[in-house]
Amino acid sequence: MGMAAPLPDLFSYSPAVGDGSGTEFSTASEGRITGIRVWESNNYWGGYISGIQLRYNSNWTELVGINSYGNEKEMTLFDNEHFVQISGKYYSGYISELMFVTNEGRSFKVGQPYGNSFNFYPTHDGSELRFISGRQNGFSLTSIGAHWAVYYNSTS
Repeated sequence: MGMAAPLPDLFSYSPAVGDGSGTEFSTASEGRITGIRVWESNNYWGGYISGIQLRYNSNWTELVGINSYGNEKEMTLFDNEHFVQISGKYYSGYISELMFVTNEGRSFKVGQPYGNSFNFYPTHDGSELRFISGRQNGFSLTSIGAHWAVYYNSTS
């Protein structure tokens, strides 16, 4: 009897939207996403997403962007709840709105609804958000993309 082949993780990528100036970021981490924090800043043009952090198990990732000004919103996921969709808008060099939707039908929305719309979701049933990537310029997120896969608990 040979070793059983590992199950495919059914990975998919939602290509980044936005103009993508600045420095690359990725939130890829061990464990499962259990929470999210997003900061929204306002200026005379309107609102935009200035910072984001994901929590994996009990650990928060390094902050992407900036949190020194703006309003923070936070969402904690329930056991076996995960993100299955990200939508939003982007406009002239920054992400203006983000909405995260879970498999339980809950949603978490931050920002202002103007600009070009985007909608990210996995291509495989059973997949969930594993991490986000994109670029940020020190005061706002300028692009965002989503990475999806089936989550296997390595301890089971």
